[in-house]
Amino acid sequence: MSEKKSLNFIEEIVEQDIRDSKNGGRISTRFPPEPNGYLHIGHAKSICLNFGLAQEYGGQTNLRFDDTNPITEETEYVESIKADVKWLGFAWANELYASDYFDVLYAFALNLIRQGLAYVDDSTPEEIAAQKGTPTEPGTPNQYRNRSIEENIALFQEMHDGKHFDGAKVLRAKADLASPNMQMRDPLMYRIKHAYHHRTGDKWCIYPMYDFAHGQSDSIENITHSICTLEFIPHRELYNWFIEKLAIFPSQQHEFARLNITYMVMSKRKMLQLVNQNFVSGWDDPRMPTISGLRRRGYTAASIRDFCDRIGVAKRENLIDYSLLEFCIREELNKTAWRRMAVLDPVKVTITNYPEGREEMLHGENNPEVEGGDGGRNLPFGREIYIEREDFMELAPKKFFRLSPGLMVRLKSAYIIKCEDFVKDDAGEITEIRCTYIPESKSGHDTSGINVKGTIHWVSVPHAKTAEVRLYDRLFTAEDMNAIEGDFENYINPNSLTTITAFIEPDLAQAETNRGYQFIRKGYFTVDPDSTDEKLIFNRTVTLKDTWAKEVKKN
Repeated sequence: MSEKKSLNFIEEIVEQDIRDSKNGGRISTRFPPEPNGYLHIGHAKSICLNFGLAQEYGGQTNLRFDDTNPITEETEYVESIKADVKWLGFAWANELYASDYFDVLYAFALNLIRQGLAYVDDSTPEEIAAQKGTPTEPGTPNQYRNRSIEENIALFQEMHDGKHFDGAKVLRAKADLASPNMQMRDPLMYRIKHAYHHRTGDKWCIYPMYDFAHGQSDSIENITHSICTLEFIPHRELYNWFIEKLAIFPSQQHEFARLNITYMVMSKRKMLQLVNQNFVSGWDDPRMPTISGLRRRGYTAASIRDFCDRIGVAKRENLIDYSLLEFCIREELNKTAWRRMAVLDPVKVTITNYPEGREEMLHGENNPEVEGGDGGRNLPFGREIYIEREDFMELAPKKFFRLSPGLMVRLKSAYIIKCEDFVKDDAGEITEIRCTYIPESKSGHDTSGINVKGTIHWVSVPHAKTAEVRLYDRLFTAEDMNAIEGDFENYINPNSLTTITAFIEPDLAQAETNRGYQFIRKGYFTVDPDSTDEKLIFNRTVTLKDTWAKEVKKN
């Protein structure tokens, strides 16, 4: 019997709400990104959680853009976010924007002013910060807090009409300056920004603060479960205060731990810095933790969903090992990736007893993990081949099962060969290895009776194609990038990208985009979108084994 997976704490809340017929047993969630950057894998966790809850309990999820800051928002980000959510395999019930509610939010603000619960403040940001007090001392009211309702309505209308410059005035909630929760000490609700908005144009010159727009947007949409990360716990009291004072639908906020992964930064600000200062090629650079970057590197939607499922939903912050993410993509690609041969650091082998001018076609299976091999392809074979330089040693230790003078090895899907001699250049570098082959040892038809322990990959010299291969590794050298001292740029891994030219088997010249390939014995790769008919580019998705852990241990 399969054991039923235990519920996470948010699922327990949802199931209790359904049992209590809260909101009529209805479940409605939302994914509310700010369109000021590309989504990263931390957002993927939130997407899987919000959409997953709705799917599991027969509800719906809205995609709502919290577009309340026109200075940092762009349509490019909106489109990329939509593409990422779809790619992950989810469909939203409604595509919405906080800007859809600007008129309603403005009316909410007027409602609070009329109740004496909001006021226009002319103080500078520095004065407001000082007046809020400290965690151990209460805030102090200023002269603007006692303005009359009529004056506040008139001044807020002037703000709306564009009669004041940026920063001249703000609208604040009249909440509780003595509250131990700093978020409740008369937080800002509106600020003046004479800036063009990507959807509303120049209609507005005042924009709601995130804390005011966010909860009220949830309420307008009748969101039953507003899921957010732990840093919003102090905001929940304010979230509920606005709902209570406005007497609107009571959405409920629930918090979970955000995703932190070793050797990654999850800050949009830092990611933007990486892009703007050309440490990476863009938001979709395969070293970035963005969904578009992971996709370009060769990660699949299924592997990311699997990763999010494995890490679960917690109440406390934790640090997830990057190796788990790699494990998830390895697990999938092992089952689905077609096997192909590519030689990344070549040295020529001449098979001296193979007839000159003769060629033959051998058969290579696509994937041995699939019954029947998932089809196959032809492999041209002849007298001259390339192998990896590391597969030959002039003086081999006892347990070296590859090529060395007098040693034999099997060529994948081909024959057993024996090293007879080698050639060096003036610098002492090996330029050619001379071998003989065993004609009776052909793979699938071996009658030689010879057993060898090693198998290596190869590519036929006259048939080999060239490709640029980009070997990606972790972008940072520090395990916990949240705990570093000094500038995060000092921890960029100088070896996060190595670019080489490789020889590939002919079939790879027709490699499909959006398909994973295992370069036998080297790792998993995918075609980069920068590829052209003249120049094929492969990105390494992940190595075959977790080599990083060994390096860390070594150091």
